[in-house]
Amino acid sequence: MKLIKTEDAVGSVLCHDITQIIPGMVKDAVFRKGHVVTQEDIPVLLSVGKEHLYVWEKQEGMLHENDAAEILRQVCQGDREGSRMKDSEPKEGKIELTAQTDGVLKIDREKLQKVNAMGEMVLASRHGDFPVKKGDKVAGMRVVPLVIEEAKMERVKEICEGGPIFRILPFRKMKAGIVTTGSEVFRGRIEDRFTPVVRAKLEEYGIEVLGNVLSDDRSEMTENAIREWIKKGADMVVCTGGMSVDPDDRTPLAIRNASGEVITYGAPVLPGAMFMLAYQKREKGGDIPVMGLPGCVMYAKRTIFDLVLPRIAAGERLCAEDFYSLGEGGLCLNCEVCTYPNCGFGK
Repeated sequence: MKLIKTEDAVGSVLCHDITQIIPGMVKDAVFRKGHVVTQEDIPVLLSVGKEHLYVWEKQEGMLHENDAAEILRQVCQGDREGSRMKDSEPKEGKIELTAQTDGVLKIDREKLQKVNAMGEMVLASRHGDFPVKKGDKVAGMRVVPLVIEEAKMERVKEICEGGPIFRILPFRKMKAGIVTTGSEVFRGRIEDRFTPVVRAKLEEYGIEVLGNVLSDDRSEMTENAIREWIKKGADMVVCTGGMSVDPDDRTPLAIRNASGEVITYGAPVLPGAMFMLAYQKREKGGDIPVMGLPGCVMYAKRTIFDLVLPRIAAGERLCAEDFYSLGEGGLCLNCEVCTYPNCGFGK
């Protein structure tokens, strides 16, 4: 940086904040570090006693914080038009990304960690694999020093080749069929309290519920009900009840028989350990998720279903590894006042 007369500073970049103090009224920065001085700024600077200013002196191989922040934006957001995120104007080396659609935030965690490990720059975001709404702030980035080595930012580009660090998968328009199992419900001995809960959770993500059918404890009946929903155009099938290991709980068998691939039967999440996910291939291409929900979904505030459903609704095809990673954070504390997702559950 170099010291110059304020009258000669037009077009220069400030190296520090300029503070204005009016006793009893204000004490704040009238200009921030990184501000580009204009002709209109000169009288203001002189009025706060700044006859000389320290400004950034362009050096070969060095980038100003805002120029470097723009590189971070590029690797974090990728193509502006397709990112479904809006970026803020660079300010003091800082840029924020805001969701432009409802969906699930996806993060390339390996790239995120590598960039943060380089130092002199920071990337911070919400938790990945969780739903976001349009207008939500999803990530922020900042270059720490006023200037940074250009070679370092080129290294960032190399690390992040192949795709952006952050993406938003928008929720899809999907249709769901529900199979409500249990002879006690099928024969009308008790009221079906499970289906309304599942319907409400599905509709929360804009999923159209085609309806529900009742099935007794015979696996053949449940299997046929699953197949019928698929024939009727369901994009997913949700089975409720009969998911434990008791001899008369046969929903898992029905799901196995009606599906082409079982991803998991059991998940390291409490409540929700007896959750099941399988996929059946669609005749016209693509896979239809078939889920088996344990009884806890009916009465617990949040369960494994709340962690899986948003990702299914965004069109993700989950694999076994997606469930293995849920163990850390997979314990719901059943707080008297539920603040999910603003808590540690599933994170």
